[in-house]
Amino acid sequence: MVNTKVELCGLTLDNPIIPASGVFGFGYEFAELYDINILGSFSFKGTTKEPRFGNPTPRIAECESGMINSVGLQNPGIEKVISEELPKMRKVFHKPVVANISGFSVDEYVYCCEKIDKEEQVGFIEVNVSCPNVHNGGMSFGTSPEAAAEVTKAVKAVTTKPVFIKLTPNVTNIVEIAEACAKAGADGISLINTMLGMRIDLRKKKPVIANKMGGFSGPAIFPVAVRMVYQVYDAVKLPIIGMGGVSTAEDVIEMMLAGATAVEIGAANLVNPYASRDIILDLPRVMEKYGINSLSEIIGGAH
Repeated sequence: MVNTKVELCGLTLDNPIIPASGVFGFGYEFAELYDINILGSFSFKGTTKEPRFGNPTPRIAECESGMINSVGLQNPGIEKVISEELPKMRKVFHKPVVANISGFSVDEYVYCCEKIDKEEQVGFIEVNVSCPNVHNGGMSFGTSPEAAAEVTKAVKAVTTKPVFIKLTPNVTNIVEIAEACAKAGADGISLINTMLGMRIDLRKKKPVIANKMGGFSGPAIFPVAVRMVYQVYDAVKLPIIGMGGVSTAEDVIEMMLAGATAVEIGAANLVNPYASRDIILDLPRVMEKYGINSLSEIIGGAH
């Protein structure tokens, strides 16, 4: 009998599979399809201080091996997430969740993180300094070591729960950013968020997406994600939540060998709403195929 459990900042997950923020809503939509308690955890919809309608449509562009999205952090705002979404979530998911927090200033990150830190069901806080779909926020904090460190330090000052900083791949040196976050007190690193991409409509001769550019995700970015997780694992002694194009149980094993303790599943859930469940069910088969008895023993095994 193989052991799929992993320990992340003192919390034991039944398996390392976590649907990524932005693809799983607040969970209860997927709970209508299957029992989502099979998941290790999930990262709920990116939350900001104020409600956001998001970017204009069209927001999605298909690609050969992935997709581009420019949703723009559409969410009801931190107050409604706490008063309305979390109570609904509690009815269908009975494990600690990952709260994904975004902001347009350090003060906004601090405000939201301090609020969500008090919620019992939140096990981890994932601070998104890497969203490529919004102007003057998100990714602008994640492309500078100093700015990423400033957010990290400020958030850590008002929280008690483990804080993972979610990094963008749209930088020259991912290690430099990760090291800055580690020195500022981060408990872990999440990477990678989407890459910046674009499609052009040949008939209209204009960008497909109203926002022109958006976050490129899917299987095409998987090798980039593996490389960056590998580099960051070597550089910082913090747990890593790896993500980026993961779509099979084999991908999960590869990401963990690169250095990830847990693995988020993003775009695959939009292609197949049962993707996360199917990967979990397939993990024992793949572990046995490669002679793996316990997933916790292979973290960073490729180093």
